[in-house]
Amino acid sequence: MKYEERLPFEKVSRGMESEFGVPMTPATALDVTRRVGGWLRPEYEAVRERIRRSRVVYVDETGEKVDGVRHWLWCFTTDTETLAVIRKSRGKKVLEETLGKDFGGVIVCDGWRSYPTFTRNIQRDWAHLLREADWLAEHFEEAEPMKWALHKIYEDLKASLMDDPPPEERARLEKKAKRRLSYWLDKRYKGVEAKRFVQKVRNGFDHWFTFVTTPGVEPTNNRAERALKEHVVQRKIIGTFRNGKGTRIYETIMTLLATWKQQGLNPSKAIAESLSAAWTKS
Repeated sequence: MKYEERLPFEKVSRGMESEFGVPMTPATALDVTRRVGGWLRPEYEAVRERIRRSRVVYVDETGEKVDGVRHWLWCFTTDTETLAVIRKSRGKKVLEETLGKDFGGVIVCDGWRSYPTFTRNIQRDWAHLLREADWLAEHFEEAEPMKWALHKIYEDLKASLMDDPPPEERARLEKKAKRRLSYWLDKRYKGVEAKRFVQKVRNGFDHWFTFVTTPGVEPTNNRAERALKEHVVQRKIIGTFRNGKGTRIYETIMTLLATWKQQGLNPSKAIAESLSAAWTKS
């Protein structure tokens, strides 16, 4: 009721009494989630460990408030797990804490500076790049040719990779794509916005084509962006977390609900089984 139906604790307590005949105060409803979060924490840590061992992790972050203070909610997503982490920092130390300092996989992400300071194994988000190029071309005529060139490079690469070419062909495709991209970055642009965009693309030059040479890496960060959507909705409802205990409960339960759904499990049955196992161990 709290996390799937997005109800505040006042409505949860009223619903428990009206629907199930169980008298409950909002404080009791909160305490139930606190205890459930504690019992499920070992499973949360297990999700983190599996993500640490993943070859590819899709990462994105969005702002949150804890007691009115700016924090960040990070989503770390793979094919089968999604981990939510709420921290005051948007920096490299969150990546080190979550993925481990010796993480050897590829991170698919946007252009935030924390990522390249953590690892060189990065795939920058082409969807974000193309959206920026579209906006630029819409407002500045000189950017129109570059916009179409970027779309063509991207579409050509996707088509060439459909048959899963061997490593030597992938290396050739990367070399050719870099040459094509360099051509457009080296052209002279008059406008400040166009120059700024070109510099941004140039700064991430080594990270636009990881998906070409590394099979299994997606060229966009749509996975992480989709994972963040539910948290954005919850943020509008919650407004602000009151303290660190609330963030710990939230990240634990939301992580497991999202992960169970990815794995094709029924969240209600999965949480019942997990709690039964936790109670048996205790």
